[in-house]
Amino acid sequence: MRGCERLHDPNKEFHENLRRQPYLLSMTLDIPFDNSYARLPDRFYSRQSPVPVRQPRLVILNEKLAHDLGLDPIALTSEAGVAMLAGNRVPEGAEPLAQAYAGHQFGGFVPQLGDGRAILLGEIVRPDGQRRDIQLKGAGRTPFSRMGDGRAWLGPVLREYIVSEAMHALGIPTTRALAVVTTGEEVFREAILPGAVLTRVAASHVRVGTFQFFAARRDTEALRTLADHAIARHYPDADGPLALLHRVIAAQAQLVAQWMGVGFIHGVMNTDNTTISGETIDYGPCAFMDGYHPDAVFSSIDVYGRYAYARQADMAAWNLAQFASALVPLINTDEETAITRATEAIGTFPVLFRDAWLAVFRPKLGLASAEDGDAELIHRLLDLMAAERADFTNTFRGLADGTAREAFRNRAAFDSWTADWRVRLGREPDPEALRIDRMRAANPAHIPRNHRVEQVISAAVTGDYAPLERFLQITSRPFDDQPENADYRRPPEPGEEVRQTFCGT
Repeated sequence: MRGCERLHDPNKEFHENLRRQPYLLSMTLDIPFDNSYARLPDRFYSRQSPVPVRQPRLVILNEKLAHDLGLDPIALTSEAGVAMLAGNRVPEGAEPLAQAYAGHQFGGFVPQLGDGRAILLGEIVRPDGQRRDIQLKGAGRTPFSRMGDGRAWLGPVLREYIVSEAMHALGIPTTRALAVVTTGEEVFREAILPGAVLTRVAASHVRVGTFQFFAARRDTEALRTLADHAIARHYPDADGPLALLHRVIAAQAQLVAQWMGVGFIHGVMNTDNTTISGETIDYGPCAFMDGYHPDAVFSSIDVYGRYAYARQADMAAWNLAQFASALVPLINTDEETAITRATEAIGTFPVLFRDAWLAVFRPKLGLASAEDGDAELIHRLLDLMAAERADFTNTFRGLADGTAREAFRNRAAFDSWTADWRVRLGREPDPEALRIDRMRAANPAHIPRNHRVEQVISAAVTGDYAPLERFLQITSRPFDDQPENADYRRPPEPGEEVRQTFCGT
């Protein structure tokens, strides 16, 4: 396969079996596209083919995801398949386009953003009936690129692959990663870096910023068309724009609560990165905390801590308020009535988030029932952790394993909290073994720690993909102890700490 050789084989057993079944090689690249977004009016996007690259080579293919999508992974590893994943070939049935959207970026409104380096190839309907976008990220310049080159370099592409697939394994709604290819071309950032393209899969790429794009232009017709599209695609039981608003509010409350439960910091919660579907999107300057602190920030561009860990719920509410504002013309013909109803809807977010947060954190403490003092008990533990920067993941996992006390220098304070926790557990009806299983199912042992992600990227830049393969295997089973990989549970040593993450653009 000249020009598209696999750099490594992440699924050796799969391919060994394939060699024993040569008849499978006859399967062809056949993607059953059904492109609903491309059927929307032209002002929703710019039709744009990917810009071909010099020498595409496959780094990794998510073969399980390919199967889930009803795609043939063997065909995707063929020369034609890799050419498609790189943007060198537009498959039959695809209708490539760059989507238009606006957005508040760190609080400042930008009336036109759009896909500056991503191309939506089209949509497919999975065997289970769920519709999914197939998008190439890093596929070249578009009319929305502004001063950008439309490309991506290997580091952020691998970061998104690793973290998005880890989030999926953790059970958190997210876009998925189907494949990574290198381009054989250089990308100029702070240095000369190897180029790459990510194939991203999403329930859709419709964002709060998509609605803001048309609201800013007072294009009520387009807003109504977009709302109808979003309802049909994501919330078919929603009865109109106000019901859509309520569904999106509930989805975002649940999503952010789940982020909080694993110590995840998105890093760039702009309205153009807030999906209508309730999926996590855009893994640029994201991070999982090691030592816990509510004000933790990793994003190099979040200089004022707007999107710090503990502010994520407030920022989600702020973003949803912008969504509500965009929907006002659709909610009611009387503007005052529409604003009142939209405001009432946004007012439900704090309660929804509180309930979702408790539903996430109670099991982390082994609690199945609900009592009024549970939130205080959880916050007391978090306060102890913050005072000593106790490792977020290992502390909570240690509650199940009986090792949490080791994370604290102030053992007396932790013992005092533990005594109250034990009293609370005593009011649970379930036996201890079941409570421990509940905690182990709620508290991962393995996360994509920042220093490990950077080590994987550093090795990949030199052409060594073995660390990537191993890391993906580990993070695909986050709730398993994996004693053979115990070192991957270790927080970073002082010289290994990653204090800043970057968006890659």
